Amino acid sequence: MSNKEKSVHVGEECFQQHGPTLMFSNIKYCIQERVGLLCKKGPEKVILKDISGILKPGMNAIMGPTGSGKTSLLDVIAGRKDPAGLRHGTVFVDGRPVTNDLRLTSAYVVQDDVLMGTLSVRENLLFSANLRLDPKNHSSADKQSRVENILEELGLTECANTKIGTDFIRGVSGGERKRCSIGMELITAPSLLFLDEPTTGLDAYTANCIISLLHKLSRNGKTVIFSIHQPRYSIFEQFDQLTLMHKGDVVYAGKADKALEYFSLLGYQIKAFNNPADFFLDIINGEAESTLELPATDGNNPLLVQFRKSPQCQQEFEEVEQVCQAFEGGLKTKGEKVDYVTSFFYQMRILSHRAVLNLLRTPQTSYAQWALTVFFALLVGLIYYQIPLTLPEGLQNRSGAFFFLVINVVFSNLGAVELFIKERSVFIHENANGYYRTSVYFLSKIGADLLPNRIVPNIFFSAISYYMMGLKPAFLSFLCFTLTMTLTSIGAVSVAFMVSATVNSLAMANLLVALPFVIMMVFGGFLVNLNNMLSWLSWLEWISIFKYGMNAMFITEMTGQPHARMHKIDPFKNQNIRQGIDYSRWGFWQNQVALIGISSVCLVVAYIQLRRIKRWK
Repeated sequence: MSNKEKSVHVGEECFQQHGPTLMFSNIKYCIQERVGLLCKKGPEKVILKDISGILKPGMNAIMGPTGSGKTSLLDVIAGRKDPAGLRHGTVFVDGRPVTNDLRLTSAYVVQDDVLMGTLSVRENLLFSANLRLDPKNHSSADKQSRVENILEELGLTECANTKIGTDFIRGVSGGERKRCSIGMELITAPSLLFLDEPTTGLDAYTANCIISLLHKLSRNGKTVIFSIHQPRYSIFEQFDQLTLMHKGDVVYAGKADKALEYFSLLGYQIKAFNNPADFFLDIINGEAESTLELPATDGNNPLLVQFRKSPQCQQEFEEVEQVCQAFEGGLKTKGEKVDYVTSFFYQMRILSHRAVLNLLRTPQTSYAQWALTVFFALLVGLIYYQIPLTLPEGLQNRSGAFFFLVINVVFSNLGAVELFIKERSVFIHENANGYYRTSVYFLSKIGADLLPNRIVPNIFFSAISYYMMGLKPAFLSFLCFTLTMTLTSIGAVSVAFMVSATVNSLAMANLLVALPFVIMMVFGGFLVNLNNMLSWLSWLEWISIFKYGMNAMFITEMTGQPHARMHKIDPFKNQNIRQGIDYSRWGFWQNQVALIGISSVCLVVAYIQLRRIKRWK
């Protein structure tokens, strides 16, 4: 049996020698430009201009200068471009139109590696295997075996237990990161592999190793399609098919080793020792001159006119046209339900485990937060140490202490705005690839953040500050105080989560989250007499976390104290003490319900905003 007739095994999958053939017909893609400071709609810009072509099994390179549309073409045929911009066009795989299911049978490796830096290479691959392989058909041993085979195939065995790397953790090299990204997609044994600029940011040797790896995969029964800018010769000679683009048009498509011959017939002669890839880009950019006079038609690029006249272009058009006639209706990608291979609860278990690992392996932020928690608890306790019950100093000091406590618990949650921003690229990539549901990601992140970072630190903060300040010694009062502190913290962090899910810039998020906090503080009823405010502003007190947190603390502390009954005769007149509080048991729970309500609304909005994040480029 010859090598060409052999098949290659990875895990339990058997890859045949020939991968699928991809065709695209009359692809026109446009974007809506934005102009002015208000980003008003401007003119529509055509990115891809009614192009067609065939990408056959093997190494398919899409080349062109910056702005030529090579990445846009790759994204469109891979189903990664916003469908709203697709004016018309159809994509076929092995003669059949593709739908959203293409992402379940294909793989897409983005230009910037999106991996969880706190996990090792093996753990990242296993994470992909757990979520993308059906547990009913693949046991844990099967998944482990597949991961080990991919580690060996990609040459990642030696660094399998090394973390990918973060700002605090030294990780693997750039080439190993890229191979790990490819391995994450090979888990599902895809027959189609798309890559966006796989050599970007890599040195010449590492880039050559990556392309050699892709060449090996293409010989193992995969159709590899990738965009690339300006490869060296050792990389170029591994291409099977070459597509050259210029301003949204295809100016050459065919065998890579026939490209020099094609352009020589057009009068372009390559100089000795020149890299063919550089030579082609010089031709496209107009820096290389032809010895022939190439006519242009209707202002079109002469290269485009000559290519459309060429025999290979005519042959491709005929093949594509025959397939299009068999299937009419165009490319449909909207309104299709995405089926996940794993259940909701299985995904929740896997993502929660990753979220906990990520938290445990980045202890620096946790250490800082705990240190600040203890510091501010001691500071409050020392400033308001053993507050007396005498009037009016005792009441005024309690009022100041409660205001200080609420300010601290609210503004200490400003750091929560990075929750969905820091991992946004990872979430978009994994969610678009069908790893998990948006709801699972949202709940796992919220759960992993609230308990260790918000609830437990607040309990310790309350325990230290409460008894140092000499507040009501009853244990039930302490529990009520702790509950108020915790719900106030959750309310503040929910606002931060909402902002985090809405914007993708950390600087903008910090500005936006501070604004509602300041408004809540001003209109919480402590700094401004709400009775003297304009009626159209007075409603702001009802959305103030400060109002409900301070009211609940006052009720907890004042109820049952010797001077508590004195509020009935208005002892706080002309004092900086809160008035108009319902000191009944229902008054306390009324404030707790309000805090829960604010938190719930903000979390729901955060989830909606997370779902609205564009998965398309």
